[in-house]
Amino acid sequence: MTRVAGIDCGTNSIRLLVADVHPDTGDLIELDRRMTIVRLGQGVDKTGRLAPEALERTFAACRAYAEVIKELGAEKLRFVATSASRDAENRADFVNGVVEILGVEPEVITGDQEAEFSFTGATGELHGDDRRLVVDIGGGSTEFVVGNRHVEAARSVDIGCVRLTERHIRHDPPTAEEADAIRADVRAALDLAAEAVPIDSAETLVGLAGSVTTVAAIALGLPAYDSEKIHHARISAAQVAEVTDRLLASTHAERAAIPVIHPGRVDVIIAGALVLREIVERVGAHEVVVSEHDILDGIALSVA
Repeated sequence: MTRVAGIDCGTNSIRLLVADVHPDTGDLIELDRRMTIVRLGQGVDKTGRLAPEALERTFAACRAYAEVIKELGAEKLRFVATSASRDAENRADFVNGVVEILGVEPEVITGDQEAEFSFTGATGELHGDDRRLVVDIGGGSTEFVVGNRHVEAARSVDIGCVRLTERHIRHDPPTAEEADAIRADVRAALDLAAEAVPIDSAETLVGLAGSVTTVAAIALGLPAYDSEKIHHARISAAQVAEVTDRLLASTHAERAAIPVIHPGRVDVIIAGALVLREIVERVGAHEVVVSEHDILDGIALSVA
């Protein structure tokens, strides 16, 4: 067994996975998986820079993760950074801070690399020969990947729950005009993604990341967030629409009272749900297969 650690630092959250990798099958045996909302991408869409307070939140999480990695004795670590740090003028501050805390340089990967990791992590446990569209809705970007056992085509586009919230939402709950502006951005991005990825050709739609899993948890009526019940749940297109409409009509306080919504996601889940709904409607999917395994699992597998 090889004990590895993978860190995925996105626009909204930073996540850690420590796992043993089976030498013959390549299966991951999970030892520790955790997530912290740090909002690294706070204001990046507007200023082009990582905010000092966002960097400090991220570095605090890195310090906590360093303790976990040391305690569990991971032999190898890979730190992957995605949309926010790709966009920032002062990304050197981010890189230097991570190196000082964790001893490894964060890899600021391209959108296509992000898509590859997401596909590998999400589909490793799925059986069958159906063609899949894997959609990873992040804070700053969304990745679209089509393939079966291997990636056939991938594209990353700059729509995400944090980016769209900061760009358009000014009222609580959002106005119809604000929701329409988000939909317009998503539809334009879907047109862009479709230039490289045949997004309407897949038989199965697989959804990843916090916006998708949160919508699924609400649709399932869970009293508390339960990864085991959410992983590989099938959420119908009608359920996605119903949850999105419910969120659009809710105030911040009403969303905060929904127990399955992480406190750090309360203000951005409306945009995330709208992205998911637009994708479901565009590709004509009857349902979404929800995966708790995603880019983080792909990163850990790549280490081994």
